[in-house]
Amino acid sequence: TFTVEEAVETIGFGRFHIMLFLIMGSTGVVEAMEIMLIAVVSPLIRCEWQLQDWQVALVTTMVFFGYMVFSIVLGLLADRYGRWKILLLSFLWAAYFSLLTSFAPSYIWFVFLRAMVGGGVSGHAQGEENKQTIAMCSCSNPFLSLGKVFWLAGSLLIIGLASVVNPTIGWRWLIRIASIPGILLILLFKFIPESARYNMSTGNTGAALATLQRIARINGAAVPQGQLREPAKERRGRFKDLVHPKYLRTTLQIWIIW
Repeated sequence: TFTVEEAVETIGFGRFHIMLFLIMGSTGVVEAMEIMLIAVVSPLIRCEWQLQDWQVALVTTMVFFGYMVFSIVLGLLADRYGRWKILLLSFLWAAYFSLLTSFAPSYIWFVFLRAMVGGGVSGHAQGEENKQTIAMCSCSNPFLSLGKVFWLAGSLLIIGLASVVNPTIGWRWLIRIASIPGILLILLFKFIPESARYNMSTGNTGAALATLQRIARINGAAVPQGQLREPAKERRGRFKDLVHPKYLRTTLQIWIIW
């Protein structure tokens, strides 16, 4: 028998992981553009709608409020319906509400729609398990650190676009143009398989094995001989586990860091 982890180690790093790295890394570009968008749009909406300082600050606050609330909801849904489906849903959600933001008739609508965008962007975290698949095979190569470059690229891209678009055709067109990368990225999702670990956790061993065989085929390798073993069933984590005496110190440290 063999486990998913053992199969990933046997298959090794190859073309599939490079493709996955580029696609999942690109989600960081889209995420950074949507989050940083407010920084380059706020001065313009302040003038257009005669906003006070607290009203401008509230826009950013509501983006992260939506991020916080929906990250919990989408995380629970991903456990139930799969990582791939929720990742796709989050991109569709964020792109849809981002486009709607460009037509916002008032400040209230703008704040609400950007909060919805923040909710959609929070679902991008469901791709972390695919990034971990890369990490298992790339501990000694530069891909792990290079992944951080995507967020920087997205930040620089939105600032560069703003310097050209804002003075010419306005902030509404900036939002529309900024939503294009996210829409294009959706077309690449067909190349991303569902997480083999998720399939194993739901007892779908056949789907997990099919994913591993697909990865091996693209890499020009083979899965281990034997039968894919389903790990022992364990109770899923609960929110109150975060404040359990065993994990409380770690939980507080992580919260403070974030």
